[in-house]
Amino acid sequence: MRAVVFERYGTPAQVREVPDPEPAEHGVVVRVEATGLCRSDWHGWMGHDPDITLPHVPGHELAGVVEAVGSRVTGWRPGDRVTVPFVCACGTCPACAAGDQQVCERQTQPGFHHWGSFAEYVALDHADVNLVAIPDDMSYATAAALGCRFATAYRAVVQQGRVAAGEWVAVHGCGGVGLSAVMIAAASGARVVAVDVSPQALGLARKFGAAECLDATGVSDPAAAVRELTGGAHLSLDALGSPATCAASVNGLRRRGRHVQVGLLPSADGTTPVPLARAVALELELLGSHGMAAHAYPGMLRLVRSGVLRPDLLVTSTLTLAAAPAALAAMGTAPGAGVTVIEPWSRA
Repeated sequence: MRAVVFERYGTPAQVREVPDPEPAEHGVVVRVEATGLCRSDWHGWMGHDPDITLPHVPGHELAGVVEAVGSRVTGWRPGDRVTVPFVCACGTCPACAAGDQQVCERQTQPGFHHWGSFAEYVALDHADVNLVAIPDDMSYATAAALGCRFATAYRAVVQQGRVAAGEWVAVHGCGGVGLSAVMIAAASGARVVAVDVSPQALGLARKFGAAECLDATGVSDPAAAVRELTGGAHLSLDALGSPATCAASVNGLRRRGRHVQVGLLPSADGTTPVPLARAVALELELLGSHGMAAHAYPGMLRLVRSGVLRPDLLVTSTLTLAAAPAALAAMGTAPGAGVTVIEPWSRA
C-alpha cells in the first residue's frame, strides 16, 4: 500500500510503498477513504509525542470500509462503513468498565502508538469496543472529522463543559476543534465569542454561529476583551493549546466559570503556567477533555443526521496522499481554517 512515512522528526515525510497491515485477533483493517489532517499529527511529526517509534505513518482521524476482520471480532464484517475514536480502548480496564473509554488505561491511538491513517489501509485495535457505524448517506470526508475534532469538541462542550442555553462560551483558537466547538455551542443555544488571529477562521466562526468574533492580534489582552464583551464567559475552551491561549481562557471566565483544556500542551513548550490564584478566588473549574468514547457517538450522530449539527461544512479542502507531506509540515506555521481531508485513493 501507499503511505506517508517519516524517518526523522521534523524532516520531510515521503509517500512510498509499505507492507499492507494485518488485523489483530481483536482488530480490523480498514480501507481508508478519508483522513483528517490535524494539528496533533504535526505535533507527532515534530517529536512531541513519546509514544511514536520511527519510522512512522501519521494519521488518526479517519473513515472508511472494513477490509479484513480478526478472528475474535463479532460485531463487524468486511464492507461495513465505519469511523473510530482516535482513542482505541481496550474494553476491559477499570476506566473502560466505568464507561470512560476515552481515558482507557491501555489505549492505543492510530498515528501515535502504531502506524496511522495517512495510508491506503490502517489496522485498528479492539474493533468491537471502538468502531462506529456511519450512515449510508454520510460522506467519508464528513465522517472522518467525527473521529477526532468534531467528537472531541462535542464532548468538551456538551459533556465536560455542560453548556447551557443562554450562557456565554469563549472559544480560543478556531481551527478544526475550535470551529466545531463554536458550531456545537451555538446549536446548544449559547452565545459564542470566537477568538483567533486569522480573519478567515473568524469568518467561518461567524458563519457557524459565533455572536462575537475577536481578532487577538488587535487587542493587548484577549481575556480582558472577552470579559468586556460578556461580563466573563460561563464556559471557555482552549482549543489551540498554548500557554497564551490557556491563560486567556482561564482569565476570561466569570465567577464559578468553567475552563476546558482541549488543545494539547506539548512538553516541548515546557510546563504551562495556569492562573490558579484566579481559579481559587473565583472558584473556577479547570477541566480536561480527551476525545469521546464510541458508545457516546449515537447522540451526536442523531443531531448530525437531523441537520442541527453540520460537520460537513467544516471540511474546507481535500488533498491527495501525494500532497499530504507538505501540508503536514505547513501545519506548524499555517494550519489553515476548517478541516483538511486527505483521500488516500485519489490520484486527482
